[in-house]
Amino acid sequence: MATFERKLDQSIIDGLTKSDLWKNHLKEDCENQEVFLAIRNNKIGFYHKGGKLFGFDENSEFKTHYKFAALINDTDTCYFTDAELQKKPISTFGKDNDRIKENCKLYSGEEAEGVSKIYHKHSYLSNEDIVVLDIEVSFKAIDENKKQDRIDILLYDTKKRKLKFVEAKHFSNSEIWSKSKPKVIKQIDKYQEQIAKKKPEIIKAYENYITVINKIFDKKLPLPNEVDEEVSLLIFGFDKNQLNGRLNELIRENQEYKGYKVYCIGGIDGVNLDTLWKTNHIKL
Repeated sequence: MATFERKLDQSIIDGLTKSDLWKNHLKEDCENQEVFLAIRNNKIGFYHKGGKLFGFDENSEFKTHYKFAALINDTDTCYFTDAELQKKPISTFGKDNDRIKENCKLYSGEEAEGVSKIYHKHSYLSNEDIVVLDIEVSFKAIDENKKQDRIDILLYDTKKRKLKFVEAKHFSNSEIWSKSKPKVIKQIDKYQEQIAKKKPEIIKAYENYITVINKIFDKKLPLPNEVDEEVSLLIFGFDKNQLNGRLNELIRENQEYKGYKVYCIGGIDGVNLDTLWKTNHIKL
């Protein structure tokens, strides 16, 4: 299986910190938790409101999807074809940074936007004990028919120096509903298999990740020495009637969820990371 890595060459760090977009916009946005910086293997992803705002790579180039950057200035018309949009890019990312962020949010799904409310409030720059360290964590898939297994959130307990993965699902997602074995349970089983096999690699990768974060933001986050093999499930986006009805019937009373850690909350704005971390197994 491929090695799991999170690292940045010094040349990429230098290219980022010297760039105008970073100095004039992104650094402050990250420190204000308006943008979340995630490190990949010699690449950086900048996330906002559930979308990937920018990518930054070994060529010291920022990239964004054309649907975020197709901003039309100095024009009297309100309607354009897709082809016309692609021919009218923004002049500079820095000049239209705020507009790109607005577009980024427009294309986010319910789950991605929900997860963003957690990382925009509890990122590793928040100075809390438990923080969001990474998002959209991809492993090479165990299933040969898939390219990647992707877990939504990686939490980090800075006091215990421990990592914990969380899968997030909106209440409307059919993957959580079944009278037999829900698809999400099969996903979590695969994720836990990945984590058990790759524990040393995961810890080493996030030692590198935090070392880079400390360097970029002048932080002193401690390095991890442990990873929880159990993946918690976060379910959100339901009202009181749904909580007392379908949620109880098909999740809390479903034998297939027994032995899994499931944290249910209607409004994701109210997620408490300490409570999420300490969520107990469902017992029937």
